[in-house]
Amino acid sequence: MLKKILFFITIISVVSCNNQSETEEKIDRIDVDLKVIRFEQEFASTKPQQLPELKQKYPFLFPVQFPDSVWIDKLSDTLQLEINQAVEDEFSNFTNQEDELYALFQHMKYYFPEFEVPVVITVTSEVDYKNKIIYTGDYLFISLDTYLGTDHRFYTGLQEYLKKNFNKDQIVVDAAEEISKKYVPGPDSRTFLSHMVYYGKIQYLKEMLLPMLDPARRIGYTEEEFNFAENNESQIWRYFVENELIYDTDNQLQTRFLFPAPFSKFYLQLDAESPARLGQYIGLKIVKAYMEKNDISLDRMLNTSAEEIFNKANFKPKK
Repeated sequence: MLKKILFFITIISVVSCNNQSETEEKIDRIDVDLKVIRFEQEFASTKPQQLPELKQKYPFLFPVQFPDSVWIDKLSDTLQLEINQAVEDEFSNFTNQEDELYALFQHMKYYFPEFEVPVVITVTSEVDYKNKIIYTGDYLFISLDTYLGTDHRFYTGLQEYLKKNFNKDQIVVDAAEEISKKYVPGPDSRTFLSHMVYYGKIQYLKEMLLPMLDPARRIGYTEEEFNFAENNESQIWRYFVENELIYDTDNQLQTRFLFPAPFSKFYLQLDAESPARLGQYIGLKIVKAYMEKNDISLDRMLNTSAEEIFNKANFKPKK
């Protein structure tokens, strides 16, 4: 009996891999028009007398409330010059990032044919880490000075949990997340479940868009953090259930288990060992269980209520 079970598991695994390969082959044939503008390089090389020409070329990057004197001062500002040099040192070659963004947009076009490829514009932002990437639909702005490497001196004083993903490998992940947010409807209630599934949908969509990436990198975890989540999945879920958090509407649950932080807050001894956002991790597992058990399109799943997804997922944590 055991041999039969193992045989069928092997067959299912092979069929699944073949289907994935066929899908990736189709995606690889999709042609997208990727345009990357290195605005930070253009700005850095601009002379004061050339500013009107640059403003005319990129009017949307020069808010009208700021006079020209602000930009002229910025051209010679000591800190800005240091940022310019640091970005040029790290990103003189942007080829790898362009290749990853190209693949991301191919996947978007496959799953969402109406998707319009945005113009990618690289900028600097004086390390505005709360807006590392901005997606407007027409444009994807990338603040390169927030991806100079975890240990860069510009990030001295920032908490480790913030700067651990300030590296160039995370650009395509953050881009996928910002784009995904435009395709995933917000939580449909105030319950912890609704917010978990919301983030689970975002993480699931990132898996579909970035299948080539390591799961830890996709969710923004270190390998150690990802292993903690994997190894403690059952205990995490039991904590949520036994403490009746699933349908709880306390907003603090989002801070404790869904938002970036030094760690998740169970109010137990293990807190310091745990990564933040474990609610997002569990949300992803619920969505994956739902998709595995139900023959449903990606678009329809994204618009399905959290409660229906939960009820039909029959989620069983890994022990």
